[in-house]
Amino acid sequence: MKPKVSIITVAYNNLEGLKKTLDSVKTQTWNEFEYIVIDGGSKDDTVSYLESLDNQIDYWVSEPDKGVYNAMNKGIKKAKGEYLIFLNSGDHFYNNKVLEANIKYLEIHDIIYFNLQVNDNEETYIKEYPDVLSFAYFVKDTLPHPATFIKKSLFEKVDYYDERLKIVSDWKFFMDSICKYNASSKRVDIPLSTFYLDGMSSNPKNKSTIIKERQDVLNSEYPLFVRDIEDVIKNKSKIEGLRQSRIISILVKLGFLNKI
Repeated sequence: MKPKVSIITVAYNNLEGLKKTLDSVKTQTWNEFEYIVIDGGSKDDTVSYLESLDNQIDYWVSEPDKGVYNAMNKGIKKAKGEYLIFLNSGDHFYNNKVLEANIKYLEIHDIIYFNLQVNDNEETYIKEYPDVLSFAYFVKDTLPHPATFIKKSLFEKVDYYDERLKIVSDWKFFMDSICKYNASSKRVDIPLSTFYLDGMSSNPKNKSTIIKERQDVLNSEYPLFVRDIEDVIKNKSKIEGLRQSRIISILVKLGFLNKI
């Protein structure tokens, strides 16, 4: 029977993180899922660890890849589940009952996203996401892949992760799904997973790459949207200037102008 969920873990030279992730997966109280591990040819003891748990993993491979999105795409192609979620090495579920408590939400919608517990070594907090997704939202933020279920058929409709991008391909996928392909989505207002700010997208050294990749995507894929946003920003600054004008304030008070 086709599994409802495939959990995909991408790993590379992070044995302790992988142990944390795998322990979180195998201790779930609801376990009717498929579990896939795609390792990029780790040089530590990852392979021997995976071999020791061979009977608890539906599919795993350890071989060189072309980057994290190439590895994630490998997982998508192997997955048999109706919904996919990426819980990469080091990340873990919020507790051992979250799948059991929330499997009921995996119906109809293409994307079901939850809140995310974020750990940045100094503090831990819950990041919440909006009820309604829009282009304006994706210009400044994205959805959390460790806390988002994606219908596998959506990858066949939108396309897999763009392997030309090093860091922001999941952001591009979510934005394309919602803004180009009108994918349906649902927000569930509880934390599903815990994410540690020690990966590529969180590294300050990669900030310039992230900005450039995002700008390249926006300029090539959404030029008219970008122009509209630039116009809004320009007009907003003009309106703010008018609001601060003493003469405008007097004219509003006298009833010559409506409030702006």
